[in-house]
Amino acid sequence: MAHRRRGVGVGRAGAAAYKKKAEELNAVNLESAMETVQKLETKLSDFAKVHKNEIQLDPAFRAKFLQMCALLGVDILSSEKGFWGKLGMGDFFYELSVKVAEVCLASRSRNGGIIRVGEVNEILSQRGTRFKFVDSSKSKKTSYSDDDIITAVKKLSALGSGFRTVTVGRSVMIISVPEELDGDHMQILNLAQDDSHGSYGVITIRDIKATLSWDEDRCERALQKLMGKGMVWLDINNDGKKSYWFPSLWKKNT
Repeated sequence: MAHRRRGVGVGRAGAAAYKKKAEELNAVNLESAMETVQKLETKLSDFAKVHKNEIQLDPAFRAKFLQMCALLGVDILSSEKGFWGKLGMGDFFYELSVKVAEVCLASRSRNGGIIRVGEVNEILSQRGTRFKFVDSSKSKKTSYSDDDIITAVKKLSALGSGFRTVTVGRSVMIISVPEELDGDHMQILNLAQDDSHGSYGVITIRDIKATLSWDEDRCERALQKLMGKGMVWLDINNDGKKSYWFPSLWKKNT
């Protein structure tokens, strides 16, 4: 009598056992990973305690520290409880965001609500703002990096205030008005930073037509919108030649 040969394999009981073992291994791996992360967070906290002054006062040191926190998923900027709250990084960026907002608003009549991050940093390092915070007078003067200012603008942006940053050519700009700039406006701003055709921060319709291959109507529409918002100033010389100046791009020695 012929016998049927059973194939090599596992029955239902064997499959269930394998599944259970796999789940146990996954649970052990997850527990081990969480324990590792907790240990790293403790080490990070200990590091922050020892180097609190450097984190508060040194922009480069602060940037590296925030990078370490980001790798661990620790958001110390929004933490209000425990040690991270005591470290004061949330307060640090809150205070900086207030100062950045003051500089942007104070310069809006000159630049129409668009200003280089670098210029804001220069203003803060040279003359500061009228806002004085409780701890500020008791500590050394804090230096800021451009990255600090960009982070502060993100906190302002989260409030729905219209503040945001955009990268235009070689510069990161802060826009402090709700007005949206379209692609044409951004191209003109980018062109104004290209000093290969003339002075930095100034362009002519001829420059735009030659570089971007636009017709005159398109040039006029984009420039008129920027002029209407105070982001561009028009200068007409004695020969009637029109030049369009961007105060947001003016350098200190201009």
